[in-house]
Amino acid sequence: MSDPIQNRYEFVLLFDVKDGNPNGDPDAGNLPRIDPETGNGLVTDVCLKRKVRNFVQMTQGKDPKMKIFIKEKAILNNLIDEAHEQEFVKAKEKGADKTEAAKQWMCENYFDIRTFGAVMSTGKNAGQVRGPVQLGFARSKDRIFTGEHTITRMAVTTEADAEKQKGDNRTMGRKFTIPYGLYEVHGFISAPLAKQTGFSEDDLKLFWEALKNMFDHDRSAARGEMAPQKLIVFKHDSELGNAPAQKLFDLVKVEKNCGDTPPRSFADYTVSVGKAPDGVELIEML
Repeated sequence: MSDPIQNRYEFVLLFDVKDGNPNGDPDAGNLPRIDPETGNGLVTDVCLKRKVRNFVQMTQGKDPKMKIFIKEKAILNNLIDEAHEQEFVKAKEKGADKTEAAKQWMCENYFDIRTFGAVMSTGKNAGQVRGPVQLGFARSKDRIFTGEHTITRMAVTTEADAEKQKGDNRTMGRKFTIPYGLYEVHGFISAPLAKQTGFSEDDLKLFWEALKNMFDHDRSAARGEMAPQKLIVFKHDSELGNAPAQKLFDLVKVEKNCGDTPPRSFADYTVSVGKAPDGVELIEML
């Protein structure tokens, strides 16, 4: 494992969706999430982190230092208990020392804890970790239109259902999509917090790879066509940074170029990036 990162970063990720639902809201019948006041689409930070976790689990599954803590069907307290079974943790006498040692072991062995942090005080206490990588909500650049589609299944699940329908095995359902949406999300990476969790240069490289490739390994009929279009990274020369994050984000301009016609592809937008201030390196990874 390489050393913890030494630089502060901010980044802008632009991704789009075509004829799909990028992040359904279970409290609204799985409709695409929107800002009710503006009509702009939303994708939660939790949704994007899930895709990063899935990519790392798929590509690094055999590496014992790249395990994923928050994953499907995981029993979190059992994973925390495993930390307390380590010999160097058992050797600690005080409760606080045991908690700190268990937290250290969890950070060393779980990529998503090193990256995003975690609450690990739900069973045998392993403390809480504030992750160095944080994301905001993604927001579409324009209002989105939600289409509702009726779908048909030419089968039933049980013989009883077949009897009720008297040989007509069709069942009806609904599906919600947006024709097109370009979303922008801002991210932040803290070098001081990376020192606390051990988030390393190797971890950072893997994180960039996940952002660039996670949609290609998360395909489903419901999500339509999702793809990253731009990944713009601001690397500071120092740990604490050389410019305010919001000033850097303002350098990225996304403008619609299709007039009054609703956008239907990334080509309907023009993306420009201003000159970064002294002490900040601008890196266009996509």
